[in-house]
Amino acid sequence: MKALILVGGFGTRLRPLTLTMPKPLVEFANKPMILHQIEALAAVGVTDVVLAVNYRPEIMERVLKEYEASLGVKIHFSLENEPLGTAGPLKLAEEILAKDDSPFFVLNSDITCDFPFKALAEFHKSHGNEGTIVVTKVEEPSKYGVIVHKPNHPTRIDRFVEKPIEFVGNRINAGMYMLNTSVLQRIEKNRPTSIEQETFPAIVRDGQLHSFDLEGFWMDVGQPKDFLTGTCLYLSSLAKKQPHLLVSPSESYVHGGNVMIDESAKIGKNCRIGPNVVIGKNVVIGDGVRLQRCTLLPGSRVKDHAWIKSTIVGWNSVVGKWARLENVTVLGDDVSIGDEIYVNGGSVLPHKSIKANVDYPSIIM
Repeated sequence: MKALILVGGFGTRLRPLTLTMPKPLVEFANKPMILHQIEALAAVGVTDVVLAVNYRPEIMERVLKEYEASLGVKIHFSLENEPLGTAGPLKLAEEILAKDDSPFFVLNSDITCDFPFKALAEFHKSHGNEGTIVVTKVEEPSKYGVIVHKPNHPTRIDRFVEKPIEFVGNRINAGMYMLNTSVLQRIEKNRPTSIEQETFPAIVRDGQLHSFDLEGFWMDVGQPKDFLTGTCLYLSSLAKKQPHLLVSPSESYVHGGNVMIDESAKIGKNCRIGPNVVIGKNVVIGDGVRLQRCTLLPGSRVKDHAWIKSTIVGWNSVVGKWARLENVTVLGDDVSIGDEIYVNGGSVLPHKSIKANVDYPSIIM
């Protein structure tokens, strides 16, 4: 089996983290974001994974190549010299995707969910048509492009309606597909092409596109506020399915559950951690620290009595004593927050020192 992951470009929505690291390598729940997807693909028998990249492929290649042997997957890097949209990369990787007649998976690199690849493959085979889109239900469909089914057919797609004013449905594209190799003949080589606006409507006109309902949670984690929300959803799912990967709620410092701590991290005395906290490799937490709904990336340090909520603390950053960070604050790599400093929704670029309060959402240059 084969798969293509649309990695894309600069990851601007997740800055300042992506100024240091390509977005797919940013740790989500203590492993590179894209590794969650590759592991899920390998688990259902995918042997070839193509990463469609147009930004810093050499870093991803160096990091991900070491996982090939342990996962039994060959990772290919398909480099776009210029952005080719969401369909062009499929044509660029045609040699691998069409090396046999079996269908292949396609997915966006910045989504998290309980990846349903086994059930998706079975459903795609059962209907026998050209393509399947994984869809998820939303409460406010007017914000999205909505999928509408043919009358009296629960899965065959009839049309797409962009940000509908009137209710036509509540299912949206979840950024995961299974496609037959014939789809590649619909895409021109070396031309930027949108799979959503060009390829899928063409398949719909031929009556060959179906939807597959995603069960459980789903989130695009490509920007900080959604990264934090996605982390909460992921940890909640983990608590139900693999609770052994989380810290036991019986630990004295765990407050509210759903806490993931790397075994190399050091936790001080009288801390209150949780709910929904991820602490990465070699992180050091001082005494009396309060953490909730946050991610601390590897090598960061939080000094005594700091209070951190709804925040991503970047690699090797230091948060001072009695400091307070909240409201989707994001610290880039190697940021220093002074003692007793308050940061409210600030995005701090790498290698900066903050010595005065930031009491409104802003980007600190």
